[in-house]
Amino acid sequence: MNLAEIIYQHSLALPDSAAREVLDFIEFLEQRYAANQEKSPDDERLLSLTPEQREAYAYLSKIRIDGGGKPITDREEANARR
Repeated sequence: MNLAEIIYQHSLALPDSAAREVLDFIEFLEQRYAANQEKSPDDERLLSLTPEQREAYAYLSKIRIDGGGKPITDREEANARR
């Protein structure tokens, strides 16, 4: 069993509120260790979001709408296709 699996197993025994604290701490550590990497303006905005908002942003960033075989990358392009 690797370390991530051990952490997961321990998290199963925690009440939801405590598990949320653990997740918040893990996200804090991810941000702290990612601070050495170059950040875009989007990264800076993500730091100010709540964990729930970050989760929603991550989900929405995966959604791609196909416009006739060509992915729509931005609003201007989508409006130009009308």
